[in-house]
Amino acid sequence: MSILLAVRIPDYPLAVVVGGDASDEPRLLADRYDRGHVIALDTRARAAGARIGQTVTQAAAVVPNARVLVHDAERSRAVWAEMLDALDAVTPLVEEVREGVAFLDMRGIAGDAAQWIAQAEAALARFGLPLRIGAGPNKFCAYAAGWIAHGTVLDERESAARLAPLPLDVLDLDPNAQTRLHLLGVTTLGELARLPHGAFVRRFGRDAARWHAWARGEDRTPFVPRGHALAIEAALFGEGHADDEASVFFALRVLLARICGDLERCGKRASLLRLEVELDNGERRPFDVHLAAPTADEKAMLDVLRAKLEDVRFDAPLVGLRVRAMELDEGGEELVLVRTDDIDRQSVAVLLARLESVIGAPVRRARTRAAHPLEERFRYEPFVLPKHEPPGGAVPLAPASVVPQLRLLAVKEIDVRVRRGEPHQVDGRSVARCAGPWRIDDGWFGAAIARDEYDVVLDDGEVCRIYRQGTHWYLRGSYD
Repeated sequence: MSILLAVRIPDYPLAVVVGGDASDEPRLLADRYDRGHVIALDTRARAAGARIGQTVTQAAAVVPNARVLVHDAERSRAVWAEMLDALDAVTPLVEEVREGVAFLDMRGIAGDAAQWIAQAEAALARFGLPLRIGAGPNKFCAYAAGWIAHGTVLDERESAARLAPLPLDVLDLDPNAQTRLHLLGVTTLGELARLPHGAFVRRFGRDAARWHAWARGEDRTPFVPRGHALAIEAALFGEGHADDEASVFFALRVLLARICGDLERCGKRASLLRLEVELDNGERRPFDVHLAAPTADEKAMLDVLRAKLEDVRFDAPLVGLRVRAMELDEGGEELVLVRTDDIDRQSVAVLLARLESVIGAPVRRARTRAAHPLEERFRYEPFVLPKHEPPGGAVPLAPASVVPQLRLLAVKEIDVRVRRGEPHQVDGRSVARCAGPWRIDDGWFGAAIARDEYDVVLDDGEVCRIYRQGTHWYLRGSYD
């Protein structure tokens, strides 16, 4: 089971502005000086009745002794970027949700949850901001663990019970939806989890299915690690004057050799070069040079730079050059066995013979076919070149159709209620349509397995593959 850490700085924009100030006065954070709105507030201002979204005038009328601060967006982004870089020392897999909230995937990291939390806390200690770090089997459980208390670790088996007393604020609901739930007497995750799933989703919309799952401690949201900015550049400054073209292009060749070497080591290709020229009179001249295609080839870059500078005249000798590779793409060259625009049938036959000689078996191709059991949806057959090409060399197009793809999930036992021999409810959700059963008889290491599989459409629109084995029901996958 994977363990995720959730790192949260409560009221992050306000915390950045306040810093280490421990004053007891209520604080409000506005988005601007003039006619601003409240975008964050501390617990004292919230308890006094101030709310996010109010104008500063409205909030100050509710909390007259509050101190009004102004959001510094640039500093907030810079501090958060530094914090994310600091978390890289804990694990290379960090997902940024928003400023003040991040998830860390701890798979493959030595230690246990308590040690990981301590490491994350130590990495962020120098920023002096309040931390709430929790751990859990999925993203929502890890996030909610920090709401329970800093350093809380939720186990998958106990998560629903531990989440039940938490307020709906954990879900970051739309204020209107939260108000409607409060009017229904639903104020905690436990009360939300006990609502009938189908009726709740029909009343509150498709997002409610996600809220209902979170309240039960279930979260299938994938972990998406953040990318890292990569700066690849080379420069020559203070190494003499360049008065003629030959000297300039020699220096550019040296810089491009460094750039291309770095690109190859990183497995990248550049689509844009940014050249900055510094003259003896203090002037700086920037040039953006677009490449025809992403490349890490020194000669191709030099040819384009040479063409760009061909008609440029400078008023003073050059004393500095800087070249930066921009708009980086993944590197590598696409390799094909046979060019599709010029296929020679005899060459393909020779290629197939060589492949069969190397692998020691006939070359086969997979054919799909319509079948409900997964095990019967494809077959292999010998690959044979067609004897005749279609008229005019055109390849007939297959009929356009969209086939739902079954995404296999970790098999888990589910609660299924049956009516008239068919599934009627799945984990409390009503079944709108049902197809099946399809009988599967198979052997696995000599043990016979027999099960009945069904495709069901649930009332919230989700389509699932479930099966019954003996007296138990299991979830096998979900259709995308």
